[in-house]
Amino acid sequence: MDKTLGNSGNRETLVVYMQMKSGQMKKTFLGTLLFILFFSFNTNSQTFRAGAAVRVITPDPLLPVSGGIGIPKPATIKQGDLFVRALVLEKGKTRVAIVNIDNLGWPSVLGNKSRALIKGIPPENILIGATHTHSGPDAYGFPDEKGKSYADLKYLEWCVQQVADAVNEAVKKLEPASLKTAVGEAKGKIAYNYYAPDLYDPRCGIIQPIATSGKNAGKPIATLVNYAVHPEVIGSKQGILSPDLCGPLYDRIEEKAGGIALFMNGAQGGMVTADTRIDENTEANHWAECGRIGRLLADEALRIIAGAEVQTNPDLYCTSKTIRFPIDSPIMKYILSNSPLKLAGGNSNTDFTETQLNLVNIGTAQVLTIPGEALPNIGFYVKRHMKTKQPFLFGLTNDAFGYMLTKEDFNSFKRYDYVSRTSLGEMTGDIYIKEALKCVEENPPAEGYE
Repeated sequence: MDKTLGNSGNRETLVVYMQMKSGQMKKTFLGTLLFILFFSFNTNSQTFRAGAAVRVITPDPLLPVSGGIGIPKPATIKQGDLFVRALVLEKGKTRVAIVNIDNLGWPSVLGNKSRALIKGIPPENILIGATHTHSGPDAYGFPDEKGKSYADLKYLEWCVQQVADAVNEAVKKLEPASLKTAVGEAKGKIAYNYYAPDLYDPRCGIIQPIATSGKNAGKPIATLVNYAVHPEVIGSKQGILSPDLCGPLYDRIEEKAGGIALFMNGAQGGMVTADTRIDENTEANHWAECGRIGRLLADEALRIIAGAEVQTNPDLYCTSKTIRFPIDSPIMKYILSNSPLKLAGGNSNTDFTETQLNLVNIGTAQVLTIPGEALPNIGFYVKRHMKTKQPFLFGLTNDAFGYMLTKEDFNSFKRYDYVSRTSLGEMTGDIYIKEALKCVEENPPAEGYE
């Protein structure tokens, strides 16, 4: 008992004193409770979280498939389903969506329609990349010589909704997560450069958020594989609709690791393709070969990520900028002007086009997007100057403007006639390199980079 109170001997004073002490205890208790709640909320709001979702976008009935400029080829059978696959990452007030869609390309006019339907993520933080399968429906609305397009616009609008639905579901499924990221050489007969066999990037990048609570604690929420290759084992001339090698890759990763698998292409232009060579004159262009390559790439990705260090509560950072390219190619001008999708974005002047470039830091990994098919030398150069030991390039992301060459390569070799004609122009690659590296210099490095 308090000595002052004890000396008073006043019983009423004791009652009043105890009431005062009780009030102080309540205030102290409430204050402590509020502090705990505030600390808990603040801590949770800064927790790294991840969620993933999938939608099937296989058309029924089947649609003609497109492997590039020209009239799509009729498809009578399918081998594997086409998908939209979404991964959403969150840390504090930063939220980022990464989406892959099984198609030759996915123009920004379609991506922007999905962005408008997605809740809780800034449009500029939504990265939508095409796997570049050559066995999917035409998403460009390629016009023929008379200006007629054969794209199914209703199907494309439905896909727009599926992209939004997948991302919105992934947001709802956000949960606390740790992270593993890694970059290493994928070994085996996966890819080669058709123009110069060894001129390709064998590195495979993996981003794998892992659940930290609940029944799936310790298991991957998703496994994203980033690798440069044309998924054209089957191609567009066999009458087959297919995700190509990406389908078996998805299945293998989900079977062995769990969670949801994604594939983001890399700098695979001119002409990094699937290694289907049997001998000098024969290639294995069938579904079984899609399975061999897809499973091998999946196994290599899981091998590379297996020993990676677990990052607890990693950093997440995302920025974007608009970049402009001149359009010098008559073919590209014609496509932009005559596609029913209004690929020029409502711009009547087809002398230039604009697109979005993203830089994303995910823990120790750093990602740059490429709005087309950059040649391998561009990919190597940009990766070498990124502020990370784990560089990722997401090709055909946010747009897919054909091939991207440096001015030194443009129209310099007979081998490059086709890729030069289907490029926006001679300066496309140089402008991309300048803008991408400027973005790297102006923004923070990946976590742990010195």
